[in-house]
Formats: sequence, structure tokens, C-alpha cells
Amino acid sequence: MSKKLRKEIKYNVLFLLVKFLIWLSEIFPRSWVISFYGTLGRLAFKFAKKSRYRTIKHLTMAFGKEKSNKEIQQMAAEVYENIGKNFADIVRLLSVKSLEKFEKVVDTEGAEHLENAYKKGKGVICLTCHLGAFELTGTNVALRNYPTFVIGTRMKDPKLDGLLVKNRTSRGIENIYRGEDTIKLIRGLKTGKVVCILIDQDTKVKSTFVDFFGIPAKTPIGATLLALKTDAAIVPMAATLGKDGRQKIVFKPEIEVVRTGDYDKDLVTNTALFSKALEDFIRESPTQWVWMHERWKHRPEGEEVNPNDIEISNY
Repeated sequence: MSKKLRKEIKYNVLFLLVKFLIWLSEIFPRSWVISFYGTLGRLAFKFAKKSRYRTIKHLTMAFGKEKSNKEIQQMAAEVYENIGKNFADIVRLLSVKSLEKFEKVVDTEGAEHLENAYKKGKGVICLTCHLGAFELTGTNVALRNYPTFVIGTRMKDPKLDGLLVKNRTSRGIENIYRGEDTIKLIRGLKTGKVVCILIDQDTKVKSTFVDFFGIPAKTPIGATLLALKTDAAIVPMAATLGKDGRQKIVFKPEIEVVRTGDYDKDLVTNTALFSKALEDFIRESPTQWVWMHERWKHRPEGEEVNPNDIEISNY
């Protein structure tokens, strides 16, 4: 069997599985679905050896000085359980097209920060991260009738990518692929639109190294570039699943963009400020972030000690 055929079969099976999970999530009560997906997450933690190792390793890098090995092991298991639970709400809410129905599950705090920034008329960059049911953040903005762009990475499987984009556009979101239509984004911001962007991962885009949990991390500069070029306001936002079983999306006050006249310095300074705002969200709910992602994969040139050299035993 050719590699191309194997990949096509894999993507077809994955697409059918996702469609089945969406159907399954809609016919059973939310409490059942969340519990079921949380259990699947716990099972994944047991069997996904490489991913589990990375999760524990990265949690140790971030919290090793303040948490015991046992506590970090527990946090890692909760990471997988929470990913399952948050995925459950993402798929359950795919069919929701009104703010009224959305708010039956999701609470919003700090919406006035978005509104105040939007009233300035220079566009808003909603800065977010892969925390909790993060797909719901852009939905929240769009269902409040803000003209909304969401920047995302094109998925490898066209069918899954099409499904995601279809569900975004059905709620009034205009999907923009990362690295594409930059001029459209700039024009959109200059006409007062809202752009939702994630900058918390080490990806193949223009980036710089800034502090993340005390360790230099390669961080995308897209949000900073857009802010400096358009004077758009920066509003951090994030989603988390509360202990009460409800989703919560928080908008924090606008971050003042630093402009010293030294463009290169401003790129680093502002990217560091933006990254710190997202780190604060993650610290508030650390077991809802995607710690299996290789956040510190790339290292600054000339770094003497590589934090990735840490070894985890008894995981």
C-alpha cells in the first residue's frame, strides 16, 4: 500500500470519527458527554507514551521548582482529562448559532474591555492561547456581532479543514489562514474589525524569543506586527472550564502597545508583554493548556544550557 493511500485512508477514518463524535455529542446530555470525553482523555494519558512524556517534562520545566513529582504527574493526567472535556463542549456547541443559546453553557467576564477597545474604531486584536475550549473564544466575539476574523493554521486533511471553516463561517467568522491574506487583515483592522489570534506555540512563522514560564521560547510576532502597523488595540482573552461545570471566557483590559521608535526592540518588547498576558491565563488554569506541545523546541543561538535536556524518570 502506497504512503499516499495510507494517508488518505487515515484521514477518511479520522473525518468519519469526528463526524460520529459530533453526532454522539448532540444526542446525549452534556454532563454525560463531558464525563465520557474526560474518561477518553484519561485513557489517552495512559497509552500515549511519547505525548505523556512530553507533557510531564514540560510541566516539570515550568513548575518543577514549586511542585513535587507526584503533583506534576497528577497535573499531567488532568491535562488530558481536561482536553477531553473541553473538546466535548467544542463539538457540542458547533450547532449553536445564537448568543442566547451559547450563554446557556458559557459565561463571559470582562466583555466591556472588548467593547471599549472596539469603540476606538482602530480595530481590535483579541490575543488568545490554546487553553481550555479555545475554539469558543472566536465564537464568543462573533456571536456578539463584532465583525470577526480568526487566524488559524490550515489542517493537513482538506475535509477536516473544510468542516472547521464551515462551522466558523456559519457563526459569522471569517477564517484567515496563518501567513495568508495579510493585506486583508491589515485593511480589516484599519476599518475597525476584530482579529482573533493565538501566539502561544512554537510554529513555522516569523518569531522571536521571549520569556515563557521563565524560559526563552520562540514566539510568533504576528500580533505585534499587526498592532504596530495598524494601531489596533490588544485585548487578551481565554476560555476555561470551571469547577462548576460551566465554560468561562474572560476578556482582560487592553494592553498598551509600546512604541519607542526602535522597531526591532518594540517587536521583542511587545511580544514579551503579549506572551506574559497569556502565561497569566495559563497559570490560573495550568491543567487546561496543551503541555504536550513542544513549546521550547527551538533554542536561542548560543544558549549555554538547553532546558530540553531535562530527563524525566518514573513517568
